[in-house]
Amino acid sequence: MFQKRAGDIMISVSEYPHVRHTDTIRHAVEVMEHAHLEVARRRSLPRALLVFDDEDHALGIVRRRDIFRGLEPKFLKTVSVPRRKQLIEIEIDPELFDLSTDRVGKAIQEQAELPVSEIMQPFAATVDYDDHLSNVIYKMLSRNLSLIPVVKEKRVVGVVRTVDVFQEVAALLTK
Repeated sequence: MFQKRAGDIMISVSEYPHVRHTDTIRHAVEVMEHAHLEVARRRSLPRALLVFDDEDHALGIVRRRDIFRGLEPKFLKTVSVPRRKQLIEIEIDPELFDLSTDRVGKAIQEQAELPVSEIMQPFAATVDYDDHLSNVIYKMLSRNLSLIPVVKEKRVVGVVRTVDVFQEVAALLTK
């Protein structure tokens, strides 16, 4: 198992869902909503999308939580977290609630038109195509990553997910 390398277990960039940095958050939601991965006859949903520039250089990722933060209405971002909690936990008059949800809905629709570049995260780390699986595990653990890009000849060629690493560990332990 630990003889395997990142390139042996990675998902190719061509198979992993991705968006352009100029695409809207709305488009990223659509891509993520309809994407699925099939690895080793197991089907799963992606937790993140890769983000590319116009020259096909990988720039970073957009996770579900980045999308949620990006869709948060601007008028709520100016309110402190404790105050937001108070606003959410109060008993609400149903008629007033309809007005406020309409306002929030419109604000979310506006935020959805922002480019993905506004919410994406740069890569926290990468691994080389020929790195041993133990190095992949170390980098994922030390940086608290669930997905790490695989680089070959200075280009991102794939990604390794914790679920893929876990399957390799499970295969070793269940032999």
